[in-house]
Amino acid sequence: MKEPELAFGPVPSRRLGRSLGINNIPAKTCTYGCVYCQVGRTLTKTTKRRPFYPSKVIFSKVRRKVNIAHSRNERIDYLTFVPDGEPTLDINLGTEISLLRQIGIPITLLTNSSLIDQDDVRQDLSKTDLISLKIDSVNESVWRRINRPHRDLELSRILEGISEFVADFRGTVVSETMLVNGIDHLNDCEQLANFLKSLKKLDKAYIAIPTRPPTAKWVKPVDEKTLNAVFQVFSSQLGEGRVEYLIGYEGNAFSSTGEVREDLLSITAVHPMRKEAVEEFLKRAGSDWTVITKLLHEQKLVELNYEGETFYLRKPLDRM
Repeated sequence: MKEPELAFGPVPSRRLGRSLGINNIPAKTCTYGCVYCQVGRTLTKTTKRRPFYPSKVIFSKVRRKVNIAHSRNERIDYLTFVPDGEPTLDINLGTEISLLRQIGIPITLLTNSSLIDQDDVRQDLSKTDLISLKIDSVNESVWRRINRPHRDLELSRILEGISEFVADFRGTVVSETMLVNGIDHLNDCEQLANFLKSLKKLDKAYIAIPTRPPTAKWVKPVDEKTLNAVFQVFSSQLGEGRVEYLIGYEGNAFSSTGEVREDLLSITAVHPMRKEAVEEFLKRAGSDWTVITKLLHEQKLVELNYEGETFYLRKPLDRM
């Protein structure tokens, strides 16, 4: 089986500008099985850290993508660990970050926070410039329903680990909370806002809704009334300038290295693309829709519909 692309993009990010993604975890290896996950059902749910890909290979793949982007005068604001699963499961994460420092671009990582109570995980995360911590709930039952954690995980330990990490981290820290229809977020958000307020350093709290096809078909965005109510609760505790929505479309500015098929498959492995974004991508790459037709026929790409939009997602390698 062909090795998956370990670096992709740059892609547009609502938080990070132009982000070059690093896919250091195989599909779909995670500590959670979130109902809203955009890359499908968790296939290997684990809490054990281990090596997945050689650190030097990841560095080489990222450096190649950076060189190609720069040769095309493409801006890269961050190198971002945003893989098919939970990035902190990679026991070589700290080594990879140290190697990537040579490139000279700020490094960020998006984590579900599940392993942050471990000393070695916090040490690895401390090497980055920006950390995004998923904190969907501080309520045990809500956490279990939304995030579907591995049976060995304990919410109380995760929250303690978050507090300890944030107190010591010298970079930028943001949190992300996903609001899903059918969950009583209004009764939960006050307690969550109080926890976020208790953190010694939190630069921004993002409130998100599902904008791409989720794993569970019942998942839908919350209504505007609930969204606003949660925003007001967060703002009253944290200050309005520290709370932002993460609900808009990130745009169509996806980059190509000239290898259109591989670029599409590497991006859509972790970042489902809207049809309009795919069309724009193909146009800039000097290609046409026959590429998509062939990938669909080969069952390497799947077409999904969500909230009135058509998305394209790479079919997981183990299901091909």
